[in-house]
Amino acid sequence: MEKQGESVVDPKSAVGGGVDDVYGEDRASEDQLITPWTVSVASGYTLLRDPHHNKGLAFTERERDSHYLRGLLPPAVVTQELQEKKLMQNIRSYDVPLHKYVAMMELEERNERLFYKLLIDNVEELLPVVYTPTVGEACQKYGSIFKRPQGLYISLKEKGKILEVLRNWPERNIQVIVVTDGERILGLGDLGCQGMGIPVGKLALYTALGGVRPSACLPVTIDVGTNNQKLLDDEFYIGLKQKRATGKFEDFANHNAFELLSKYRTSHLVFNDDIQGTASVVLAGLVASLKLLGGSLADHTFLFLGAGEAGTGIAELIALEISTKTNIPVEEARKKIWLVDSKGLIVGSRKESLQHFKKPWAHEHEPVTTLLDAVKAIKPSVLIGTSGVGQTFTKEVVEAMAAFNERPLIMALSNPTSQAECTAEQAYTWTEGRAIFSSGSPFDPYEYNGNLFIPGQANNAYIFPGLGFGLVIAGAIRVHDEMLLAASEALANQVTQEHYDKGMIYPPLTNIRKISAHIAANVAAKAYDLGLATRLPRPTDLVKYAESCMYTPNYRSYR
Repeated sequence: MEKQGESVVDPKSAVGGGVDDVYGEDRASEDQLITPWTVSVASGYTLLRDPHHNKGLAFTERERDSHYLRGLLPPAVVTQELQEKKLMQNIRSYDVPLHKYVAMMELEERNERLFYKLLIDNVEELLPVVYTPTVGEACQKYGSIFKRPQGLYISLKEKGKILEVLRNWPERNIQVIVVTDGERILGLGDLGCQGMGIPVGKLALYTALGGVRPSACLPVTIDVGTNNQKLLDDEFYIGLKQKRATGKFEDFANHNAFELLSKYRTSHLVFNDDIQGTASVVLAGLVASLKLLGGSLADHTFLFLGAGEAGTGIAELIALEISTKTNIPVEEARKKIWLVDSKGLIVGSRKESLQHFKKPWAHEHEPVTTLLDAVKAIKPSVLIGTSGVGQTFTKEVVEAMAAFNERPLIMALSNPTSQAECTAEQAYTWTEGRAIFSSGSPFDPYEYNGNLFIPGQANNAYIFPGLGFGLVIAGAIRVHDEMLLAASEALANQVTQEHYDKGMIYPPLTNIRKISAHIAANVAAKAYDLGLATRLPRPTDLVKYAESCMYTPNYRSYR
């Protein structure tokens, strides 16, 4: 809202559902002077050690006088842009991705705004450093690289005292919590307490890509032990050295993820990114790819390798979108979608022995044990890998896809890169450049027969930051499936003809803040339409409203 050139956004009515913007984090407060509070006004040595307020050499002469910084800093005064240039040079000088990760985490602990400035301005370069695939290696070695705790650790030792633990967190106005129990980290299995790298990494993206305030984010790891013997034997392991507790204390691995989601989604504001976020980003890629494939979703047949939480979550959202667009029952829409698990094609004759979340996908067909035979029998136009097992899309499988599809769509979604079902180079080479390819982890562009192909990355980071931000700005009280469809459609709409010409079905991540604003606006609009929003009245232009509420990392001026 503008009034004679002045911003009339009340700081108390910005994103936080009436939560005051005390740190000056939102775009709406960029030009306002702020007081660098900690418990009292931060000054001198304390100010330089406070990552919320520290600006390093960017403190002005006046700020150095008024906040007792004289002599505590070298005399040079530099801009945030120069600091960013220097740090990017430093980070690029490291050859090992894990060293870059450590450097970024140390920066976040020292100077929060500069960390986010780097991440926002260099998103394509730094996203693989702070998130997949490097975050996987960071979690594996978290005990060795651990310096300062980030987030809240809730272990079995705290049983009965969880409220006290939550009260120990310094911030009171939390809007987004990311929680893991470390049992299934990417494709790397049980990493116990060291899974904290995932909530920390994801929340950095909620801020950098989605615009949620850093002060409103809380990473949580629930530590109930680990079944990873290597970690239990590691003297540097930072978690409980005991086998994983089961029974009443349920874990979050896929055998419980579905039950936990269905139990709480109707009563709490929760979503499971592995199930719903992955599904939404894959659906966006499928909707966008229709421009290249032709037809509607209902005209295509889908075959999945992997029937865990990601596979069945994606399949269910595809069925829901087909049902929504064609007005046929979801049960009917499911018949276009086939799943292969470790025992072969999921068919009716296996129904009795299947886990409950696989049962809706048991269609009538004779038993088929291998993926290759399933491809030949089902003749899918879309092949999606969520198996967590690398190199399972063999040359024969991909060639079979190319035999009966002019443009086979191949999505090798398993993370990290080593677990991808096939590489971009293999997909393009084995289909003679006809494949439309996307993956979970990034692959470099590949030239085939003089044509440059840019592989898509079906990265959850496209969806969950904008989805979370949309829920926050609308004050939504529940996450409805229609909001996930709205997020998918918003993402698909950001793909332009220029992108299609390069074989891309996702827009480049360089535009992610703009994309997230559109996703947030679409999600918020759906929340208002469904009567699930509490931030009233509804803003007239939700995209502009979302942009004005987004966190910006530019330094603020201090009184």
